[in-house]
This record gives sequence, structure tokens and C-alpha cells, in this order.
Amino acid sequence: MRIALGIQYDGAAFCGWQAQPHGKTVQDRLEHALAEFARVPLHTTVAGRTDTGVHGLGQVVHFDTDLEREAFSWVRGTNAFLPPTVSVQWAKPMPDTFHARFSAFERTYYYALYVHPVRSPMLAGRAGWIHTPLDDDAMRAAAAHLIGEHDFSSFRSSECQSKTPVKHLYQIDVRRAGHFIHFRFRANAFLHHMVRNLMGCLVAVGRGRYPADWLADVLAGRDRNLAAPTFMADGLYLAHVGYPAEFAVPPAQLGSVPWSSVWADLDPLS
Repeated sequence: MRIALGIQYDGAAFCGWQAQPHGKTVQDRLEHALAEFARVPLHTTVAGRTDTGVHGLGQVVHFDTDLEREAFSWVRGTNAFLPPTVSVQWAKPMPDTFHARFSAFERTYYYALYVHPVRSPMLAGRAGWIHTPLDDDAMRAAAAHLIGEHDFSSFRSSECQSKTPVKHLYQIDVRRAGHFIHFRFRANAFLHHMVRNLMGCLVAVGRGRYPADWLADVLAGRDRNLAAPTFMADGLYLAHVGYPAEFAVPPAQLGSVPWSSVWADLDPLS
């Protein structure tokens, strides 16, 4: 039997998603909790591996098991062995044709950026921060150069293991709300550090360091050295993973973050 789980986690509490010998990752804690509940080891496959500090709101995993359990028992039973910084949101039996990673046709990330002369300790690990004003319109104009199917080598980490740098970026939204600017990135898939590298470039344009069309040159150059430094992970959230309707994957619970009302005002996630 194949079971899919929806997972939320505070990325600031972990060294990324992927299991490591030190055991301080989300996957390590989740698989430990599953083993405690099921009394047998269970290996999970994830939709997208997030880095240290990146949060999960709509992360999806699957695992195979011979155990017969009610769907919600996987939620309550696993959560009983998880720390407060990780939570299983839902569980659903799936056909063997479902794969958390390969069945997904798109991913959506949000970035919450606090723009204020003084940093807020209440937002530590929850939002990025910059002390200088930003030009929203310039960032939107720069983002327009990135939409479509491109070689995103200029925004790819040297540690990226993706087979191809070609991805299709469907959408970038830039929305201001008080002292915050909220960004949404939606693509068929992302390279390692791609969103954070895009953020670094958009912020550089927003600060007036480069014109909006500079980003078109960076994209065309296919050289990581042309782009701005990688932006901080603090405000980055994996918000949604899109699957074919036949799998009826439950939606992510975005209401668990303080600025969810701003995100809800954006176009509905598909």
C-alpha cells in the first residue's frame, strides 16, 4: 500500500530535508517518528528537498507499507512522535502510480521579505529582512524577463544535481503589504538555490543597483558569476506541489502563517 503525507515544518530548526548522518534533518525526524508509530522502518520519498532554513507548508511525501491503518491514524500516530517544529497535516492512500516527486507537475514557493530600517526579532527565521527601500515596479519588470522556459544556469548552485538547467518558470508575483513584500514563484521544477538566487537578483534591482533589463542579460549569460549573491533562506516557504487531479492531493494549509491573508489575495493555486 502506498501512503502520501502532507508535511509542514519550521525549516529554521533543521539542517534541510535530506537525511544526514547527524540526524538533524526533517526526513530523519519524520522517518524516526514513522518507525516509532509503525514499529517497522519506513522510507519516505519527497516532492522537493528543501535547504537549511527553508520552511515547508505544502511538502508531500510517500512511502510503501504492508500495514493496514486508517488514514487519520497515520496523522495522529506519527505526530505523537514528532517535535513541535514538524507536523503531518494529512494522510491519504494512493495508487502505486503516484510518486511524490515524479508525479508532480509544478511547485510553488513564497518568500516573505520584511523591509524596514530595523530588523524584528519576532520575525527571525520567519521572514527575510532588508533595511533599504525597494522599488516594487522595477522588480516586477525584472521578473518579467524570467518567465518562460529557459536555461537557468545563472541561478543554479554549484552543488545542484539536476540533470538539466532548463526549467519552465510560469509566474513571479510581487505584492507589497505594509512593511512586507511577498514574492511567489511557480515553475514546473526548481534548481538547487534557484529561488534564493532569483531573490538576490530581484532585490539588487529593487535597490537600484541594476536596471530591470540586467536580469535578461544574466539569464542569457548562463553563468552563476553574473548573478547576485544567494539571498537568505529565512523567508522562503515551499507552499504548494501540483499533481494531476486524478490523485486528489489535499491542498496545503497556508493559514498557518501570519501573512496568509496576503497570499490568499493572490491568484488561487492550481
